[in-house]
Amino acid sequence: MSSVNSVSQGAAREVRGLLGEKVGMTQTWDDQNRLVPVTVVKAGPCVVTQVRTPEKDGYAAVQIAFGAIDPRKVNKPDQGHFAKAGVTPRRYVIELRTADAASYTTGQELTAGVFEAGEDVDVTATSKGKGFAGVMKRHGFSGLRASHGVERKHRSPGSIGACATPGRVFKGVRMAGRMGGVRVTTQNVTVHSVDAEKGLVLLKGAVPGARGGMVLIRNAAKGAAK
Repeated sequence: MSSVNSVSQGAAREVRGLLGEKVGMTQTWDDQNRLVPVTVVKAGPCVVTQVRTPEKDGYAAVQIAFGAIDPRKVNKPDQGHFAKAGVTPRRYVIELRTADAASYTTGQELTAGVFEAGEDVDVTATSKGKGFAGVMKRHGFSGLRASHGVERKHRSPGSIGACATPGRVFKGVRMAGRMGGVRVTTQNVTVHSVDAEKGLVLLKGAVPGARGGMVLIRNAAKGAAK
């Protein structure tokens, strides 16, 4: 079982979230007969494994779990945690800080029906790993000139700092390095449609990660102010 990740968006907000699996991309039509590219996510079903309360834990949050796993691969502490909640072991566990945590009950099942078409959500996942990449691919640098004295350095970053003063490269300078394979969040993604029976959520556009990867869908943090 993966470790518990706590996602905080401020205790004053009511956060709805689901873990799911990215199925892939396809295209569909909207009510105006316009072609819309969508990402299909198999969202849930998730189960509530623990409810945090300010009186006992110091903050309000709900812990949800998703994904089947062989019980033999779950260690003893996690087996006891799931048994206490009255649910079978799950592969992924995540904690969402939300003001309405008290409205959840241990063992409660959450499905794709928690979201509805037209609302904005934030999608968090691990981006595709690209390996070691140069500055043009990694940071969008323009590179050096194609001629006029440039020789075999067309894709190099150029200057990375001064000479004797300060005599070093400052921290944070954008340079070549490992690209991708990090946890990223795409904000304000619109839900195109929801199939609660099949547990599918169709999101407009692309979301991070490869097919089969785990994604976390939450109601939009910034969209709530609209």
